[in-house]
Amino acid sequence: MSNLKQIHLADRGVLAISGPETRSFLQGIVTNNVDKVDPTRALYSALLTPQGKFLFDFFMADDGNGGLLLDVKKDRLEELAKRLKFYKLRAKAEISDVSDQYAVTALIGEGAGKTARLHEGAGNARRDGDTVYAVDPRLSAMGVRAIHPVGTTPFAEAAEGSLHNYENHRMALAVPDGGTDVLVDKSFILESNFEELNAVDFEKGCYVGQELTARTKFRGTIRRRLFGITAEADLPPAGTLITVGEAEIGEVRSGLGNHGIALIRIDHLDEAGGDDARVMAGDIAIRPVKPSWVSF
Repeated sequence: MSNLKQIHLADRGVLAISGPETRSFLQGIVTNNVDKVDPTRALYSALLTPQGKFLFDFFMADDGNGGLLLDVKKDRLEELAKRLKFYKLRAKAEISDVSDQYAVTALIGEGAGKTARLHEGAGNARRDGDTVYAVDPRLSAMGVRAIHPVGTTPFAEAAEGSLHNYENHRMALAVPDGGTDVLVDKSFILESNFEELNAVDFEKGCYVGQELTARTKFRGTIRRRLFGITAEADLPPAGTLITVGEAEIGEVRSGLGNHGIALIRIDHLDEAGGDDARVMAGDIAIRPVKPSWVSF
């Protein structure tokens, strides 16, 4: 148990969506297949603009009564709720902020899934009373998430960790943060590795932004990707241009110490000599690292 850490994700909030048309309403607007969410499975998904650009990402879990709980960034929860209500029209579904009732906690470290009595597959879920446990639907190496009543401790056997521990863990795996590494109303989700993070179902049918996302996928026109980056010194701030010689090939999206995430033109990096090229972020030499869980 010594390597396990439970981390209260204070930056997360919870939306509850209930009513007989909850799933049919969401199914027509989000990138993943809502019908696959059940008591044994949680999903990661996104909501896009009609032009296929990123707006929101969130986790979806079954609430035990036919509705859904959405684990979402707290500082964007109100905006997401407004957008969902805009799309809801006359659908019989109620959308409410239940962050005063539910909290989100993560468990990271070797054996997190087993400790939570889950199979290791991404998205595997179970309920225990009012708590939903799920292996992170993006990537099992990210650990386990729990949506649980405020004031309860879902992983009592684990040591307390901090948000800094969680961010270090996420950065080491180069898993992007929606709104930071994936820019609102600017980023395309396939460039942001959302397919590999299990956020897109290409067989579910129409959703907002589906046409451009599908066309990008099937034409193979993804020229930029999010990479992990490392350096010998602390990374410069987000927005710093990444260069090889005189050529601009990308930009830093986030950093924590000497680890970070950046958007990089794959073809320009290859032309410059691949991972062995002298790649700079401002005046700091960096090394782009393709995430181990992608295959581009």
